[in-house]
Amino acid sequence: MIEDMLRTPAAVQDAERHTAHNYHPLPVVISSAEGAWVTDVDGRRYLDCLAGYSALNFGHRHPTLIAAAHAQLDKLTLTSRAFIHDQFADFCRELAALCGKDLVLPMNTGAEAVETGVKVARKWGYQVKGVPAGQANIVVAEGNFHGRTTTIVSFSTDADARADFGPYTPGFRIVPYGDLAALAEAIDEHTVAVLLEPIQGEQGVVVPPEGYLPGVRRLCTERRVLFIADEIQSGLGRTGATFACEQDGVVPDMYLLGKALGGGIVPVSAVAADADVLGVLRPGQHGSTFGGNPLACAVATEVVRLLATGEFQRRSAELGERLHAGLRALVGKGLVAVRGRGLWAGLDIDPALMSGREACERLMERGVLVKDTHGSTIRLAPPLVITAEDIDHAVAQLAAVLAG
Repeated sequence: MIEDMLRTPAAVQDAERHTAHNYHPLPVVISSAEGAWVTDVDGRRYLDCLAGYSALNFGHRHPTLIAAAHAQLDKLTLTSRAFIHDQFADFCRELAALCGKDLVLPMNTGAEAVETGVKVARKWGYQVKGVPAGQANIVVAEGNFHGRTTTIVSFSTDADARADFGPYTPGFRIVPYGDLAALAEAIDEHTVAVLLEPIQGEQGVVVPPEGYLPGVRRLCTERRVLFIADEIQSGLGRTGATFACEQDGVVPDMYLLGKALGGGIVPVSAVAADADVLGVLRPGQHGSTFGGNPLACAVATEVVRLLATGEFQRRSAELGERLHAGLRALVGKGLVAVRGRGLWAGLDIDPALMSGREACERLMERGVLVKDTHGSTIRLAPPLVITAEDIDHAVAQLAAVLAG
């Protein structure tokens, strides 16, 4: 059905012929993009309401970020951390200031940031808290998504992400998301950190109950445990604030950042924390050949400067109200529930109507690109440069799909 209508079947088949099938992409082949819109190989335009899982918060080919990348490409792209380059200090200083932390450790991918956070928390536990060697544990939440390395999937509750990748890394305790009592019970004298997404993205943009994050902060302080906030998807303007934690009045001990930090141009991630936490690392104990490279720092510094103006956070908050108002009007008309904050929404479609995948395919036919997750749930995360008219257009197309 969808395949019969597809205008570029050869291009789709060619793209998958020599590719391991670790993704199930929508059958569209994109060749160019600008702002919130992408164009396929046949010239058809689509409104991008996924934004690379928040990696494209500033839209496709943001002129300031593209200019920074072009300028750096003409000078220097890689030195490794064996040397210092002239973009490094600005990036680390300005990102640390944005986070309100002393230190930054640049990496590449979000999963690397999470792995770094796990390692730092364990080392902090042994060297600072005094946990006996090999006994550290970290508490995480059900429904989490922090990446897909072997250590990270060891504490995933998603069967697709976890099954058949064992043996699994020990040292993690899983509790229900939003349950403070369960969290308190799971923390013991050997707990070094609580690792959470302030809003669970892959699970369907799940916002925790009121008071949960402040309660987590209080527990971590009382029990001398690090609160690690994975803001890789929720951070950098997505929810209407620089960090989702801000909206609950919470400051974690460690931020894990990624996705939007690279401006949709290069993979950039980072861990930000104070010196009493990140300062436990010594040369040779952790690193990355490409982490903090000149090209990445040049782009990411401009990302930080865009965020420092507050413009994108305000856009996300204001346009997010418009998006959520439009979506809530569809509850009972094909939608069962709407969740989210800012320009980020999880939508539960009545499973009697269609699956999330079917909804995404039908929206694609109408020129809107979104992504499904967990059955009949789809996620919307448009670039923060989207216009009010584009939001109304996306909601109208969704309404048409739900109406059949």
